[in-house]
Amino acid sequence: MTSSYFLIPISRSSVIHPQYSNMLLLFIVFFISATVFLHRRRRLPITNWPFLGMTPDIILNRNRMHDYATQILKLTNATFMVKGPWFTNTDMLVTSDPANIHYMLSKNFSNYPKGPEFRSLFDILGDGIFNSDHELWELHRKTTMSVLKHPEFLPLIETTFKTKVENGLLPVLNLVSSRHHQTDLQEIFQRFTFDTTCTLLLDYDPESLSIDLPFVRCEKAFTEAEEALLWRHVLPERVWKMQKRLGLWKEKKLSEASKVFDEFIYKCLDLKGLEFKEDKFGVLTLLIRGFQSEKMSRKFIKDVVLNLMIAGRDTTSTALSWFFYLLARNRRVEKNIRDEIEGQLGGREWESFGLKEFEELVYLHGGICEALRLYPPVALEHKSPATADILPSGHVVHDHTRIILSFYSMGRMEGIWGEDCMEFRPERWVSDGGRVKHEPSYKFPAFHAGPRTCLGKEMGLIQMKMVASAIIYHYHVELVEGHDVCPSDSIILQMKYGLKVRLFPINNNQTC
Repeated sequence: MTSSYFLIPISRSSVIHPQYSNMLLLFIVFFISATVFLHRRRRLPITNWPFLGMTPDIILNRNRMHDYATQILKLTNATFMVKGPWFTNTDMLVTSDPANIHYMLSKNFSNYPKGPEFRSLFDILGDGIFNSDHELWELHRKTTMSVLKHPEFLPLIETTFKTKVENGLLPVLNLVSSRHHQTDLQEIFQRFTFDTTCTLLLDYDPESLSIDLPFVRCEKAFTEAEEALLWRHVLPERVWKMQKRLGLWKEKKLSEASKVFDEFIYKCLDLKGLEFKEDKFGVLTLLIRGFQSEKMSRKFIKDVVLNLMIAGRDTTSTALSWFFYLLARNRRVEKNIRDEIEGQLGGREWESFGLKEFEELVYLHGGICEALRLYPPVALEHKSPATADILPSGHVVHDHTRIILSFYSMGRMEGIWGEDCMEFRPERWVSDGGRVKHEPSYKFPAFHAGPRTCLGKEMGLIQMKMVASAIIYHYHVELVEGHDVCPSDSIILQMKYGLKVRLFPINNNQTC
C-alpha cells in the first residue's frame, strides 16, 4: 500500500483508482459487519447472508439435511421460506403443516400439478406415472388400477413374495447366521424388492438375492440416481444443468444410472417379447393392453416399467430397513410382535401363513406404520402452483413458486403426534377394540395423499408384513455395536451406511 493508492495485484502494471479502492474497502467492511450482526442476532439455526442467501448454512448442514429442516420448521410454525443467493431465483417454501399438505394434495389438487419444473428435475422418469399430469396421468392411474384389481393379481404377488422369502431371503439369512457373520439388512431388502419387482413386472427374476449375493449393476444404480436427484432440489437449476452437460459430480452418476436402466429394461423386454398371451396372466401384458389407446413406443413402455420399479424396489426396502432398526432398539416391541405371530400361527410353521392371516397381525401393522411415520421412504415432495395462491398458513405463493413438503419433519412434530412423537410406539396404531387405527393421509403422508395416493399401498404393506414376520419368527436381530445409522443424502430416505446387524436363531440361548 502507498500513500496515494490501494494496490491490488491484478497485474504488475495495474492499480485501482483511489475512488474505487475506497468503495471496495467500504463494501468489505459493510459485508463483514452485516455478517457478524446477522450471526449474533439470528433466532434460527440459519441465516440469510448478504448476496449468498441461506446457501452457506445449507451446505454446512448438507449431511443432515432432513433433520436440519425439521429443526428449523419446529421454530417457524412448520412453514419457512428458504432464501437462495440473490438474483438466482432459487427461493423455496418448506412446509410440514398438515393444513398446507391437505390443501395442496387434496383440496386444491388441480392447482398443484407436477408441472414442467418437476419434469425437469425428474427427467429420468420420462413419461411414467410420477412425471405425468392431466390426461396422461389419468390414463396411467386407470391402467395401473385395472392391473391391481385383476382377480389373479393378489395370488400372483402372494406366490412371488413367498417364493422369494423361502428360496432367497431365508437361505441367505440362514447362512449368515450359521457363520456368525454380520450382514447389511438394507442391502438384503434392496435385493429382495428388486427381484420381486422385476419378477412381477417383467416376468424375470435377476436373482440378486441368492447365496453368493452377485453384483447386479441395475440394482445398485437406483441408489446413485436418487442421491443425484436430491441435490437437484438444492442446487440452482443452471448449476446442475451445467454439471449434466459437462458430466460432472452427481450428474455423471445419474447419467450412467439412466443408461444402465435403459439397457436392463430393454434387454428384459426383448427377452419377454411384447406378445399378448391369452392363456397367461402377466402384469406387463395388462399394462401394455391398457395403454393401447396411446401411440406406444419402446421408450414409453420403458418409462412405465422404470417408474414402477422405483416404487417397488426402494420405498419398501427403505421402510423395512428403518423398521428393523427401530425394532432392534426396542426389545419389548420385538417380543410383542413375535408373540402375535406365534399366536396367529397356533403351532403351525410360518410357511402356512396366508394373505388373510397377515392382515390380522395388528401389532406388526402398527410397528410398520410407526417406522413409516418416523422415517417415510419418500421424505419430501416437490410442488409448484400453476397460479398464485394463499396457503392455509397465510403464506402467499406465486405461480411456479418452489414448495417442498417435508414428510420427514411431519412425523417429528409434537403438534401433530404429541409429546411422545419421537418414541417408537406401535400401540399408537391400535384402537381400544384391538383393531388397526387409521390416521388421515394429510397427517400421515407416507403413502402420499389425495388423488395421487400410492396405488401400491396394500401391496407394499403385504410385502413388508411377509418379510418382517418371516425374519422375526426365525431370528432375533441385534445392531452391530458402533455402527452409525443415519439417513443418506437421497430423494429416498435410505441409510447412508446400511444397516449392519447380527442374526440369532430364536431357539438359540443367546436370544431374547
